[in-house]
Amino acid sequence: MSDAPAAVDQESVQAVRPTGKFRIYLGSAAGVGKTCAMLDEGWRRHHRGADVVVGFVETHGRPHTAELIRDLPVVPRKVVDYRGTTFEEMDVDAVLARRPEVVLVDELAHTNVPGSGGHAKRWEDVLTLLDAGIAVISTVNIQHLESLADAVEAITGVQIRERVPDWVVRRADQLELIDSSADQLRRRMLHGNIYPADKVPQALTGFFKTENLVALRELALRFVADETEEELLRYLQDQHPGAVWETTERIMVAVTGAPGNEAVVRRAARMARRSKGDLLAVHVASVDGSGDGASLSVVKRLVADVGGQWHDVSGDDPAQTVVSFAVDHQITQIVVGATRRSRWEEWHRGSVVRKVLRFAADAGIDVHVIARRDVDDGDGPQRDVGQPGAGED
Repeated sequence: MSDAPAAVDQESVQAVRPTGKFRIYLGSAAGVGKTCAMLDEGWRRHHRGADVVVGFVETHGRPHTAELIRDLPVVPRKVVDYRGTTFEEMDVDAVLARRPEVVLVDELAHTNVPGSGGHAKRWEDVLTLLDAGIAVISTVNIQHLESLADAVEAITGVQIRERVPDWVVRRADQLELIDSSADQLRRRMLHGNIYPADKVPQALTGFFKTENLVALRELALRFVADETEEELLRYLQDQHPGAVWETTERIMVAVTGAPGNEAVVRRAARMARRSKGDLLAVHVASVDGSGDGASLSVVKRLVADVGGQWHDVSGDDPAQTVVSFAVDHQITQIVVGATRRSRWEEWHRGSVVRKVLRFAADAGIDVHVIARRDVDDGDGPQRDVGQPGAGED
């Protein structure tokens, strides 16, 4: 079937509708209840009067899941013959022609059977529906995210063939985690609520081993937490500029091309690790007037090695630039290296560190001033200097 009519129909829909809302139920593994949550949400909207249809729901032979479809209208699937076998896929053209308000589309990472439509992946079908102004509710497991699939393969020893680009999942207007403990999932497996009985023993000793499920759950929790933090950051920037909400520690280390930065970065990394927070390294060009060059590339590589994020910024006032970045990125603690200037230079040029302390105090952000130990400049042993109450790492 030609894709031209569908394209024309999409253009006409877009003319009268905005892009559809996108909701995803994310799970750590099969059996957590993503499809059930999607069907419950669809039926609630249907019961309230919304025009909701089932585009594609995979019950995997589970009676309870099939029962949750209830009286929801179902768009007939497209039947496709491929290499002598019959398959069923979502009929995207039929959904577009039906033009519901909301469509339920299970298994976002699914690979379509060749010849079933214009797209190879179901997530591409979903984007077509969204662009047509149709709201989509979908499901996906954490192992199918492109950025995490390799890590899941290393953890479980199972190859992840079906993958979804992270940006597709991040496009969702609502991302909801359907959570379940490892023990609960294994009990569901034993009770026959996830896989057929003949597949249970292999699953419990393979992908569904307790340690695998615990790791997958942690990956899912962290992914959703990162998304929530980004959403909170956008909200604060829009609604409460300048406010700092300490929902998690975020450590920022200010670096320059001057000698001794490695010690400062390492100390900041230890602080971030012990507080289980994020580490951001910010470089303001020539803060102390020194050249950057090779020494800065070494520091940049060190930041990557300790798991930090590197940011290059610019501004007329280095101290104000550092603190402004900290405010914009919800930094809770700033780490800077102690100055190596003489008292004469401090008096006449002013201390960047002192200005950072002053600006940060106005913003309600703690500052740690760390000695640059990597180079002995002849002044004898140095000690860390901390803001009162800030403490060390």
